[in-house]
Amino acid sequence: MIADRGEVLIFSRNGADITRTFPELTSVSQVVGARSVVLDGEIVALDTQGRPSFTRLQRRWPQQRRPGPTLLREVPVRLMAFDVISADGRDLTGEPYVKRREALESLVSDEPGVLTVPKAFFGVPAADMLEVAREHQMEGIVSKRVDSPYREGRSPWWVKSPVRQTAELALVAFAGPPGRVGALLVAGYRDDGALELVGQVGTGFSAVMRRQLFEALHPLVCEVPPVVNPGEQQGWRWVRPHHVGEVAFREWAPGRGLRHASWKGLRSVHVSETRLPTAL
Repeated sequence: MIADRGEVLIFSRNGADITRTFPELTSVSQVVGARSVVLDGEIVALDTQGRPSFTRLQRRWPQQRRPGPTLLREVPVRLMAFDVISADGRDLTGEPYVKRREALESLVSDEPGVLTVPKAFFGVPAADMLEVAREHQMEGIVSKRVDSPYREGRSPWWVKSPVRQTAELALVAFAGPPGRVGALLVAGYRDDGALELVGQVGTGFSAVMRRQLFEALHPLVCEVPPVVNPGEQQGWRWVRPHHVGEVAFREWAPGRGLRHASWKGLRSVHVSETRLPTAL
């Protein structure tokens, strides 16, 4: 984000101008006042528990769409600023992180608003912070060397550690070339006993596992989808729910599928014991 004496421009990580998509963030200019700053951060929409929700943020896309009053009211966003690239015409990219952090914190007050600077913790083991993030159902943490300069893209000085949930889910469909599974559809039982489609898993399989899954699922192929919400699924072969697999994922929301899902392996759990994951 560029805030320069009352004017604000917002760009995605790919360089696209998304200022129109998030008009409420132009009020950042009121926060920084007459100063000129370039910030690095993430636009977030919070859930009812005050946690960033990727699912809610998706309602504010596609980019370049100017949101109407209802959407602005129902899904407000804010900028969580992680770093400051320049301030008042001074390039800060060569400064150590602790110095940039001081400059960043000087831009905002403690009052919540459209511009927030997440709290930084110094001298705390990353494993401890990751466990705290897990307990609060957050996505993860970012660890930065205190003496690191600012660099675009990936850096060995900044390490992102995501919290990943796992769930044991019923295997209800597969797709792929003859003789092996390329991807799976997985499901879980609701409290009312209905089997609900949860999402798709397409990574984490070894070559051996792809063949084993095909051999296990092919005899169970059926015409009628075993789930209550099959939707428009093209190219999938439905199977009777019998096998259970463990799936790791970042986030799940009903109707939107699993985010960053990967296969962990088959589990010796009866299919009736599978449940829907916790929605964030």
